[in-house]
Amino acid sequence: MSTFPSQTRIAELKMCPEMQGVRPQIILFGDSITQQSFSLNGWGSSLADNFSRKADILNRGYGGYTTRWALFLLHHIFPLGSATPPVGVTIFFGANDAALPGRNSERQHVPIEEYKENLRKMVHHLKECSPSMLVVLITPPPIDEEGRMEYARSVYGDKAMTQPERTNDTTKEYAASCVSLAKELAVPYVNLWSKMQETEGWQRKYLRDGLHLTSEGNAVVYEEVLQVFNQAGLSASVMPLDFPHHSKIDPKNPEKAFSTQSS
Repeated sequence: MSTFPSQTRIAELKMCPEMQGVRPQIILFGDSITQQSFSLNGWGSSLADNFSRKADILNRGYGGYTTRWALFLLHHIFPLGSATPPVGVTIFFGANDAALPGRNSERQHVPIEEYKENLRKMVHHLKECSPSMLVVLITPPPIDEEGRMEYARSVYGDKAMTQPERTNDTTKEYAASCVSLAKELAVPYVNLWSKMQETEGWQRKYLRDGLHLTSEGNAVVYEEVLQVFNQAGLSASVMPLDFPHHSKIDPKNPEKAFSTQSS
């Protein structure tokens, strides 16, 4: 198996005593589905638990954001020249970009060609920050149009929209564009749109309002992202602890375990 850049970075952390106590960072960058990922049973909180004492999982999700607006955040969240760039980043946009023009959420609509180019700019910027960074693209999830309508009626009653502001067919095109770019740039991806629809009854099992994730939907994202991380060598099982395990501490000579000269 070939060595991935992230594996090289992990090896560096193991071999550098001065890095003891410094956890690498993995940043989750996206819209509300990322913002909500630290909720109970969220995919982000599950990742944080998996990488406990190995890496810090940082949530940089922004509800309602599109790729167009997210570009304004790149230099703030991922500054060029940082001495400690993240070892991994997930980019999870598209659910808002795919909002239909002429419908309730048209202010969020981003044409599919621009959506793809915005993702390209994000990947290029992150690779400029660190060529060894693992960048994972995640497609938008499928849309349960009737679920969206039911949710709108439950919130707005008679004032609810009469047509869904997103459709599954349109979102499919954005998901395909995301996958196409990932293959073009040779970065790993999660095709969430396709994966979720492999399960019968996915509409109510994975989506709580036709768009946002249930606990089961979060579990799918977690499992898929973790699988990509593991395949790319960014695995908690091979990452060093930030400080020694308690079993390695000699109660009569505890300072030895914390010495930078220790292996």
